[in-house]
Amino acid sequence: MDAATLLTRLAEVIDAHDWDGLPALLHPAFTCRLLHTGEVFDRDQWARLNADYPGFERLVVEDLVAEGDRGVLRARVTGTGADGSKQVFVVASFASVRDDLIGELTEVWADVDQQAPEGTRPLT
Repeated sequence: MDAATLLTRLAEVIDAHDWDGLPALLHPAFTCRLLHTGEVFDRDQWARLNADYPGFERLVVEDLVAEGDRGVLRARVTGTGADGSKQVFVVASFASVRDDLIGELTEVWADVDQQAPEGTRPLT
């Protein structure tokens, strides 16, 4: 499979909370690096991280760009915090395909409620 097909399927599986189906999309030597924390996960660890993430509700694809065995998916992720508040994040997932499976993933997460640092934007 190519990157576009795999990333689309990955998003569908995660959004459906199909945690048993998730590892089947990942190469046995899969790694995922979270840039914001520096953590690196193997296939089983990353599948478990997703399955156990508290409050996760939806993953909705907003953009997908791919060519051959490389692709990037941008998605909006929603959930409920421990205090009951609505949480919204965006994630960019950069993927490489290996043997028709996702072999490597690098994720960049951002909180949509972040504010620009004081003094970094022109006043209007």
